[in-house]
Amino acid sequence: MKADTILNPDLARGLATLGHGDIVLVTDAGFPIPKDANVVNLGLVQGTVDVLTILEVLRKNLFVEEVRFDPAVKTEYPSLYKKFQGIYTGSGADFIKAPHEELIEKLAPKAKLVIRSGSFTAWANLALTAATDPFAWYRDDEPVNPLPRYLVRRERITNNTVPDFED
Repeated sequence: MKADTILNPDLARGLATLGHGDIVLVTDAGFPIPKDANVVNLGLVQGTVDVLTILEVLRKNLFVEEVRFDPAVKTEYPSLYKKFQGIYTGSGADFIKAPHEELIEKLAPKAKLVIRSGSFTAWANLALTAATDPFAWYRDDEPVNPLPRYLVRRERITNNTVPDFED
């Protein structure tokens, strides 16, 4: 048995299939998942496995350039918003506003992987856009200059920047 790694084979397999720009949807227990979605159901009973635990594991195993979720979290559930910020501080990711309806109607059908949690937590639905390592793809030993968005992500990672919605 491998230590310090994802034990769920379906989750490990799903993450291994991701490429730059693919969407991973992390949902609460009640989110309406499209019928043809590639789903890894981690919910066992109410609260287990919770969205925050899933996000913490993903943060260690997946580069993310965008984290989309309902902007109501910031005002209606500020402690959850702070937890999202804590998880993605220093990740280089942008927080992007995506109302619940957009998550259901536009992002869920595009998701390459859906991870359902056991969370019974309001607004605990997020769409993560997979990225590449902004340091590995543009190295000092290559004559290619990084694209501006890679430079921004590098700076955010280096400076341990706390993400926030742009107003």
